[in-house]
Amino acid sequence: MTPEIAYRVRRAPKARRVRVRIDPHHGVEVVLPMRAPERAAAAAVRELAPWITRRLEELALARERIPRGQGWLPYLDQRLAIVVELGRSRVHRRANTLFVPGGPGAPAALERWYRGAAREEIARRLDRATALAGTHYTSLSIRNQRTRWASCASGGAMSFNWRLLLAPERVLDYVVWHEVCHLEIADHSPRFWALLERRCPDWREPAAWLRQNGSALVL
Repeated sequence: MTPEIAYRVRRAPKARRVRVRIDPHHGVEVVLPMRAPERAAAAAVRELAPWITRRLEELALARERIPRGQGWLPYLDQRLAIVVELGRSRVHRRANTLFVPGGPGAPAALERWYRGAAREEIARRLDRATALAGTHYTSLSIRNQRTRWASCASGGAMSFNWRLLLAPERVLDYVVWHEVCHLEIADHSPRFWALLERRCPDWREPAAWLRQNGSALVL
């Protein structure tokens, strides 16, 4: 007998179909179109039960592989100590210490800080990679996409997920080169992978790391 799977429902105005996703914070989430009946969520969970169970097990394993400790947060290849200060409204970094607000606003403040840090880290890598490749990008945005780590629009607009700063540095470097290669080849054809191989010969290991552990990159 298949054990019952707990899930939550989220209504999405732009959703056209029922979707099931594994949220690192909330577990199983079913996205429903506004007019879809509630029973559609239960039916989707029953149908996808084997896939859901497998993904939850993969998430649990990823969390075990990624080190976590009390009083610190990952930042690329570093660990930043956390000091909570009541009355503080913004996160401030001094050397390898993060001074963080106390209270319920701390998670939002931390995300804002990581977003700002991501812009600096990624912009520096993008500038260097595009200079080496002889290409250019038009803009950079930092987001918190649910399912994508980065994207490159046809006009050269770049978008990256700030949660890449929770991964090892080699993973961020690989994602940057992946998107820089898309400035020349938009698809994932053999030509694209050959170009990535020339520009970033060691891409396979960080790509595999991100596939296996990306779901656990949360604060």
